Amino acid sequence: MNSKGTYRFLVLLVFCLYCGLGFSQNNKQKELETRRQELRREIQKINELRSENKSKEKSQLSLIEDFNYKISVLNNLIKVTNQQANLITREINSNQKKISNLREELKQLKEDYAAMIVKSYKSKNQQSRIMFLLSSNDFKQAYKRLQYIKQYSNHQKKQGETIKLKTAELQDINTSLLKQKEDKQKLIAENKETQKSLQAERNQHEVIMKSIKKNINRYTTQIKKRQQEANRIDAEIDKIIKAAIAKSNKKAGKSTSSKTFALTPAGRALAKDFESNKGKLDWPVKKGIVKVRYGTQPHPINRSLTIKSNGVRIATEKNAKVRAVFKGEVIAVHRMKNVNPIVIIRHGNYITYYKNLSKVYVKEGDNVNTKQDIGEVFTNRITGETILSFSISKESSTQNPASWIYKM
Repeated sequence: MNSKGTYRFLVLLVFCLYCGLGFSQNNKQKELETRRQELRREIQKINELRSENKSKEKSQLSLIEDFNYKISVLNNLIKVTNQQANLITREINSNQKKISNLREELKQLKEDYAAMIVKSYKSKNQQSRIMFLLSSNDFKQAYKRLQYIKQYSNHQKKQGETIKLKTAELQDINTSLLKQKEDKQKLIAENKETQKSLQAERNQHEVIMKSIKKNINRYTTQIKKRQQEANRIDAEIDKIIKAAIAKSNKKAGKSTSSKTFALTPAGRALAKDFESNKGKLDWPVKKGIVKVRYGTQPHPINRSLTIKSNGVRIATEKNAKVRAVFKGEVIAVHRMKNVNPIVIIRHGNYITYYKNLSKVYVKEGDNVNTKQDIGEVFTNRITGETILSFSISKESSTQNPASWIYKM
């Protein structure tokens, strides 16, 4: 490759890299904006649910859960907004550099164009183009001179068009730059308001924590009692699932001691369909926020204690309908002493659990469709809280619902 070819290749490479970077930044900005709007909607949900239960006297434990959750969302919102502002700053710097380069380019183009016009004018005064052609020694020379005149004229036109295009490009970038600066100022202003909200939440959180610490032993006992109750329910559910597996396997002529379902072709197809929707399943309620997530985690009040959650706890609105997240068969509507009803739905070898219901619309053996209402969430009359406990498992192995439910 000669030096001219190498130069062209390098120019093309730089151009491609530059365009790719711009495209990547644009995509990143869109992703961040989508996430920011999601967080804003989540905060709105929190505020709406708080407002709904304002007249109720919540327990200190519930209040701390609320504050922790909102503080977490506000922190995420601040983080995302900062990322957006930083990205816009980089874009502003990039555009300012473009403007500087374009101005230099335009300056050079205009100087060249002016020199060209002057030269053309002088040429017309000294000798007409016709005389220039007629003075040729032969036809070949005359033809070459004619081509030269045409090329020179075309070059003038192209130079003029280039100046117009570059001027328009400069104006567009200037407009874009102004918009970016406005967007950045809006984000900065929004972040200041978010930080104020965050500080207010932290202050209230601190007040409640001071009150709790005075009676930490009493609250620790309550936390342990809650966990014991959750463990009791989970153990009971585990028995139900093992019994369902044994029953299914007996029907299929398989070993009843197996820990997995003996799936029929239809069952395998359903399980495959369920798996293919991982991360895309509908929420079990139309409107809600996750107050407690899946897994073992330190308790927000006494961090020396750990709580184990086999699913998620979703705060929702009063009289909220519970929906099946996927089509399947109701294998149990379970009622325990001092525990609100639980609906268990099988999807091949996957199972979903809907706990803390006040009303149940289905019965064992019913086939349900995706998003079909299966009951209502129980609302605590004292605290006003409406909490759905939701879990997913593959046979007896629990799964993280956040990995399955869309944007949980």
